[in-house]
Amino acid sequence: MATDPDPPSTTGARWLEQAPVPLVPEPRSSTAPDGLWVRCPGCQAVLFRRVLDENLGVCPTCQHHHRWESLARLRHLVDEGSFERHDQDILPVDPLGFVDGKPYSQRLTATQNRLGEPDAYVAGSATIEGLPVEIGTFHFAFMGGSMGSVVGELVARQVERAIARRVPCIIISASGGARMQEGIFSLMQMAKTSAALARLRDEAGVPYISVLTDPTTGGVAASFAMLGDVILAEPNALIGFAGPRVIRETIRQELPPGFQTSEYLLEHGLVDQIVPRSQLRETLAKLLRVLTPQRD
Repeated sequence: MATDPDPPSTTGARWLEQAPVPLVPEPRSSTAPDGLWVRCPGCQAVLFRRVLDENLGVCPTCQHHHRWESLARLRHLVDEGSFERHDQDILPVDPLGFVDGKPYSQRLTATQNRLGEPDAYVAGSATIEGLPVEIGTFHFAFMGGSMGSVVGELVARQVERAIARRVPCIIISASGGARMQEGIFSLMQMAKTSAALARLRDEAGVPYISVLTDPTTGGVAASFAMLGDVILAEPNALIGFAGPRVIRETIRQELPPGFQTSEYLLEHGLVDQIVPRSQLRETLAKLLRVLTPQRD
């Protein structure tokens, strides 16, 4: 993996003190040219973007949870000034020389320049209501939150820090799955991250809490996203391995109503609780108090 010779200057707790980053428009929303207005895909209401931002990216009319930008999510969840970002100088490379519409290396550079992020995952150490955690979240706007070798490495390093510090690990997933431009190097991350979580359980004995947001699919859903000691999900999130259209065409059967939504998975025992975004911080803090051994 290449290392950025001139890494970003924003480090430590100061990183979360930057000016708020606007929410990333999701493909299912239609936005006005100036970005001031957003049409909600849940109820078709036209929302003032600032109102949506202030409501944590949740439609005040129908409670549809829009896809949320990673930095805004972290600012909401962790204690103010507590976040210390790690490993932001690790950059992806193009091991296969992959070309589709354009070379993968060019796609990476363009996305990095547009978003100001090195890859699709942000991880660091923080506290939630004073309780120490290792926490990370996907950046869906970066190539659909796809998991390449850097994302897998960042997740594995986050888990290893949790083992070393014996503190809980929280991963918030929002991903289209493994990154096809990296081929087998991407698929290897499924095994690497799962093995790291097994060590977390066996060596540190601290909880791993997985939070599933819209969407959590592909290789991410087939590995660490579904391995949590506690699995939480946002309302009406798409969660599954293959998409419903692919499954329908493969088995040539109509799928049950609500198939692959958070509510469907809760009904069938695959997630533990559906938590609205406004209640997630409080819920995480309660779980941390219950599941983490008290220190002297």
